[in-house]
Amino acid sequence: MDIAVILLLFAEALLALAALYFSGLLKRPKDVAVCAALVAAAFVVRGSCFNHVTADYETFLSVWVEYFRNNGGFAALAEPIGNYNVPYMYFLAAFSYIGIDDLYLIKLLSVFFDIVLAYAAMSLAGLYTTSRVKRLAAFFGVLFLPTVVLNGAYWGQCDSIYAAFAVLGIYFALSGRPSAGMACIAVSFAFKLQAVFIMPVFVVLLLSGHVKIRHFFIFPAVYIALMLPAVAAGMPFMDTITLYFDQMGTVGSALNYNSPSIFAFSRSVQDTALASNLGIIAAFALMLLTFLLVALRRGRASMWAVLGCALVLSIGIPYFLPHMHERYFFVADVLTLLFACAAPEYLALPLLTQFASLLGYHAYLRGYYFLPMSYGAVALAVALALSLAFTLAQLYSSKK
Repeated sequence: MDIAVILLLFAEALLALAALYFSGLLKRPKDVAVCAALVAAAFVVRGSCFNHVTADYETFLSVWVEYFRNNGGFAALAEPIGNYNVPYMYFLAAFSYIGIDDLYLIKLLSVFFDIVLAYAAMSLAGLYTTSRVKRLAAFFGVLFLPTVVLNGAYWGQCDSIYAAFAVLGIYFALSGRPSAGMACIAVSFAFKLQAVFIMPVFVVLLLSGHVKIRHFFIFPAVYIALMLPAVAAGMPFMDTITLYFDQMGTVGSALNYNSPSIFAFSRSVQDTALASNLGIIAAFALMLLTFLLVALRRGRASMWAVLGCALVLSIGIPYFLPHMHERYFFVADVLTLLFACAAPEYLALPLLTQFASLLGYHAYLRGYYFLPMSYGAVALAVALALSLAFTLAQLYSSKK
């Protein structure tokens, strides 16, 4: 790792500290010193991960950047490169012009959005608590969350991007800025298909009166706007719109890919097609049940109830769907953490989701199972049950 990368990582650390300072949470010099030390620790941990190379980087990401480098950079956006949506490819195309190792640029991008995600989590937690300590706990909890550190700085994945915009979307919608909220969830979806695990919460926000039908028209407008640079480079417009449908055709035939989903119990399943269909039905049923509960009790759909629904959806949808990967509970990891920061009596939730997710991460990153994935599936089943119980309690006992 050369000096340029170290300086860029240092600049990102300063940005994290600045985000805290300008949020008004650092009241005294002692606060600045303590938070500076914590930020430094978070970035030292990340820096120690930067040299790690995974098969995903070697097989996909590095190949894509090299293709851009050899084919005119942004001009190569006209070609169907990789299986990520085009907004992320804009960054890879930009990296092809920079004389810094692609591995570090990719990880620096993810770390930048780790900061945005931490800030979004802190902001959302701030709608549920006025405690400065709890809000700071949400910020640093995300920065130090094992799956967040491993995902970007170690693995070189970019889940922090879509997750950051998803959490910001919920925050804006709940804080009286529904247009900004809808724009953010559209950006989230534009970066990663996995945003569909949390997108349904905007139906909950509609039912609870935080967004209106007219705000949903913002979603396609923002999504299409993000595709236009690729279209200008020569990519057919319909290709940008249908890319996710093409991705769905490449998910593979296995019911489970190191995921702590219900299909971690599927070793002895004979009819995988039937099991897959039943999982899809269960995921949709859970989503519709969530909508129904809120619709029936919309007069009591408080902000706590909305957050409970977000937990249920982000855990439950990928839990029941087939073909899930180890990283697909990333948003659930973050939401359960910020929820526990605002309501510490629910600390069990992030512990359960971290345990489950880390089993999957270990399986991929280390190449063997530390424990059977079914243990993680049990942990998530408990987390889902607790989230559903909390949501029901809010809908049936809280005033809006």
